[in-house]
Amino acid sequence: MKNKSEKLGTMPEGRLLFTMSLPVIISMLVQAIYNIVDSIFVSRISEEALAAVSISFPMQNIMIGVGVGIGVGVAALLGRFLGMNDTRRVEQTALHGFFMCLIAGMIFVLVGIFLTRPFIYSQSTSAQVRIYGHDYLSIVCICSFGVFLQIYFEKILQSTGLTVYTMLTQLTGAIINIILDPILIFGLFGFPRLEVKGAAIATIIGQLTGAFMGYLINKHKNLEIKLIFSDFKYSNELFREIFRIGLPSMIMNSIGSLTVYMMNLILKSFGQAAVAAFGVLFKLQSFVFMPIYGISNTMVAIVSYNYGARLKERIKKSTKIANISATLMILFGAALMQVFPEELLGLFHASNDLLKIGVPMLRTVSISYIPVGFSIVAVSIFQSLGNSKIAIAEPILRQIIVLVPLAYVFSLTGNINNIWLSFIFAEGIAAILCIVYLKKDFREKIDVL
Repeated sequence: MKNKSEKLGTMPEGRLLFTMSLPVIISMLVQAIYNIVDSIFVSRISEEALAAVSISFPMQNIMIGVGVGIGVGVAALLGRFLGMNDTRRVEQTALHGFFMCLIAGMIFVLVGIFLTRPFIYSQSTSAQVRIYGHDYLSIVCICSFGVFLQIYFEKILQSTGLTVYTMLTQLTGAIINIILDPILIFGLFGFPRLEVKGAAIATIIGQLTGAFMGYLINKHKNLEIKLIFSDFKYSNELFREIFRIGLPSMIMNSIGSLTVYMMNLILKSFGQAAVAAFGVLFKLQSFVFMPIYGISNTMVAIVSYNYGARLKERIKKSTKIANISATLMILFGAALMQVFPEELLGLFHASNDLLKIGVPMLRTVSISYIPVGFSIVAVSIFQSLGNSKIAIAEPILRQIIVLVPLAYVFSLTGNINNIWLSFIFAEGIAAILCIVYLKKDFREKIDVL
């Protein structure tokens, strides 16, 4: 019987990318939707509650980034070892990833206990925003095991081409979150009114349920990867390699979080509505970017497998199809922001102040999305080929070296609309960097296969 992962090296490239990425895209869109729904419900409490959840986002994004980083590292190695038919290292790679998730969860328990209060307080002087922010973020951090394990189980399903099941884990967690949000936030059906605490509890219950569903599916459906925990034998080499491959994803998300944090510090001088509007931008942006990340995540498995199997033409064709698809998707999202900014902001119970800031913000920032699809796919290819240096350098250049300093300089003009121009400069420069180094990687690593 053929292994299901063999389709990574045999199925026509367009159909392979479509069949593998579609469930991932749907599941990630669902994830983005319930993140947006979370904020929509919270915005019905007050603008302070929306601002509190918004300034919690950077820390949440770091957790997701660590989880995705571990998952990407595991998936890339699994794809490589599956392509080499090395069953021993396949099993040990999967086990190492699981225990790395447990370690990450324990670290964020400590973060939740000791660091959430100073993190929230540094971004707002409003007493109510501080209370809401600490209530929300401490719960999400202390109970973070669910998000790490959910992402991990999804990634090992993706590594063997079982992406349809990742949709089930995401849907399960998302539906539970969406159902519980209004019940726990507003105290429906006899439950106490918990406000932002209710949103946090709904989130972690959804994540834990999705993780449990992912475990069951892997146990019964993923026949190529056995999770026999008693067989775990620590390997410093495997631990380092998972970390090395996944580090760009961790850094990209961490840098993104640092960027949001620093932008919040810049924007708080323009008032609470500015911080809330920026938080809405990132919720909406996640919905636009998630399909691209779905393609990007799928490309890690496809490129890793075919690189291990030395099938260079499949890598080239898959890359071309992925770039075209990602660009078309992100242009559609940008068009929605250009045409319907008031309607999108209205979903979040936007005040007049928030609309005044948010409408030009969405229209300007969405222009910067034009090259983003290509850049995201390029970074996934760098990761698959083991080029972690450029994968790390890209987000550092885009956000830390270009975006934040320019945003600060533009803020000195006193016109908040000038700040959004920094996004256009940052994404354009990042795309040029990706073009140069992607050509170099293809010349030195793919063409020689």
